[in-house]
Amino acid sequence: MFEKLFLLVKDNSRKAVIENPVIQEKDRDAVMNDASSSIIEVLKNQMENGKIKDLIKYFQYPDIYENPLIGSAVNKFTNKLNNYYQINTPEATAIAEELIPPVMHEMIKQSKLKENNNVFSLDAILSKLSGNLDMSLVLNQLRIA
Repeated sequence: MFEKLFLLVKDNSRKAVIENPVIQEKDRDAVMNDASSSIIEVLKNQMENGKIKDLIKYFQYPDIYENPLIGSAVNKFTNKLNNYYQINTPEATAIAEELIPPVMHEMIKQSKLKENNNVFSLDAILSKLSGNLDMSLVLNQLRIA
């Protein structure tokens, strides 16, 4: 899942990262990796804080564009750009807002595909975030609740 997320970030990063003169060429892969890790950290934090139901709702109702998970991932990535790459806050925020929401929306879109071995299925995501535990029983109980 983590590799596929990085590829999603890379596919969506042309304007925000690759063609952005603020980001040095030598830092581009690291910046894209930090974008991926920001998303993973926010999703994992939801699980660790007992907010699995909110995480499930995020994947069930993706039309909520002002979702706090997206805002959290944008803020986390903004902070990384600011702290690790010395990109000023307004520019870092603009980069994060241009990259993170489309990636997260694409991840949700792909989670709904009915193919076998879908790495972005909600079951697969929850399993990876929990350290490869089988989360299907918990997921089914929360969907019913």
